[in-house]
Amino acid sequence: MILLLLHLLIQAGLIVRILLRPNRQPASRIAWILVILAVPVIGAIVYLLLGEVSLGRHRRRRLGQLLARIPEVAHAPHRHTPPPAFPETYRQLFRVGQSISGFAPVSGNRARLTADSNASIAAMVADIDAAVDHVHLLFYIWLPDINGLRMAAALERAAARGVVCRAMVDDLGSRQMIRSRHWRRMADAGVRLARALPIGNPLLRPLRGRIDLRNHRKILVIDDRVTYCGSQNCADPEFRIKAKYAPWIDIMVRFEGPIARQTQILFASDWLAHVEDGIDELLRRPVATSVPTGISAQVIGTGPAIRPTAMPELFESLFHGAREELVISTPYYVPNESMQGALCAAAYRGVRTSLLVPARNDSWIVGMASRSYYAELLAAGVRIFEYAGGLLHAKTVTVDGVISLIGSANMDRRSFELNFENNILVYDPGLTAAIRQRQDRYLAQSRPVSAAEVAAWRPVRRLLNNGVAMLGPIL
Repeated sequence: MILLLLHLLIQAGLIVRILLRPNRQPASRIAWILVILAVPVIGAIVYLLLGEVSLGRHRRRRLGQLLARIPEVAHAPHRHTPPPAFPETYRQLFRVGQSISGFAPVSGNRARLTADSNASIAAMVADIDAAVDHVHLLFYIWLPDINGLRMAAALERAAARGVVCRAMVDDLGSRQMIRSRHWRRMADAGVRLARALPIGNPLLRPLRGRIDLRNHRKILVIDDRVTYCGSQNCADPEFRIKAKYAPWIDIMVRFEGPIARQTQILFASDWLAHVEDGIDELLRRPVATSVPTGISAQVIGTGPAIRPTAMPELFESLFHGAREELVISTPYYVPNESMQGALCAAAYRGVRTSLLVPARNDSWIVGMASRSYYAELLAAGVRIFEYAGGLLHAKTVTVDGVISLIGSANMDRRSFELNFENNILVYDPGLTAAIRQRQDRYLAQSRPVSAAEVAAWRPVRRLLNNGVAMLGPIL
């Protein structure tokens, strides 16, 4: 009787805590309350481990301290770069981006879309080999495969000639590289290494914040002048840890110009959260302009320290801002209600709207949840395509042939609330046309999904899809 009373008191306390937690959507509150009530004891334990987005007091305090160290001038518009030039129609999109990371859009940039995953690694290696001052690298997944070792060798060569090389990886996603002899060899060669969000003892780790908060960014900065942004991890497209879904289809853009400084600040915030270093001095240097006018671009970094609605707000703004065409590719589509509504609204008002997702997803849970949204999207007029040439991992949005967004963020709750992500929003018809052509290549290898096909799904399949999607707010 006493144990039952204690359990009921714990349940009641957790329910009150759920209702009082800030920044939580009603659907998420309801889902967690149902879990706690429906699964006694285990539900309470799961909530305590995974129910709240917490960096931990120490990390949050350290993050606040390091952000104060980063000079204010780094977040201000670049005084020596030309003002960004884009129609007033799209200015609101960049205002949303600036409200997230504090970065104003900057002009004076060049950009080039790489041909494929192997070409991206080759371009990165070439830029590292040309570095004269510093190389900063951060990947969620860095594998000790062919491309991963090419990158490691390039860092070792750079360090040998006196270039300061800093490399950070996520402690979970890159555990194979961290445990390999190649990690130790880089350290011996003089490469400064760090592990983002170290797990340590899994039993004690929840006491210092959620164990599944991960750094999902893909960042490379060379000499504060060149940076890369996109979906690609440091690995072969064969992606041998999940080879049955290969090849992994990624997209990467090489930028040159003042946009590199904004990516530099993101890297510095991650690096200084784990390492005592004087890297913030780099941010006081003058910002170099690549070309007199050039591409207008803006870095948008999100994560658990930023408002949890930041990434959905950006996606929704892009959907609402489209007037003629909206094309999206994402490996994981598990939206919140407002984002699903914004995508449907784009199609309802006559925007040519296309959504590309993988035919086979490496996460069966996400695959099932994604398909639960098909019927509503198709009814609104959204064209859905399932890519059959591998796992479509490219995260792209193109708007009206002039605006594009690329980066690491998926369209799911993990990217919205739990992962540190980096993206770049661009106004440039030329680069957007190149990304749009790449999207057409994806479409050519994709199968259209029809409303009749979805309507013919067996009740068991719809039941499973909708049941999994119902758990979206807590996944």
